[in-house]
Amino acid sequence: MSLLVTIERHLRRRSVPPSRFGREATGDPRFVFDLRRGREPRAQTSARVLEFIARSDTAAVTSGMPAPLRAGAASRTEVA
Repeated sequence: MSLLVTIERHLRRRSVPPSRFGREATGDPRFVFDLRRGREPRAQTSARVLEFIARSDTAAVTSGMPAPLRAGAASRTEVA
């Protein structure tokens, strides 16, 4: 799977704007936008981004943070 596909899935799963992700993962708010336009990151940068995603996902699981609701999904607080 390509780095961009992995990032796009993470953005959707965590509801994170691309600029915020880029700033937090690499210090570059344009990172995702540049990838979308064909930028090829160095291997070291790719590894750092994948590590950031793994840490982020692990932190979300261990904190008990629920996954964001998908469009059309029922909220846990809704009464049937």
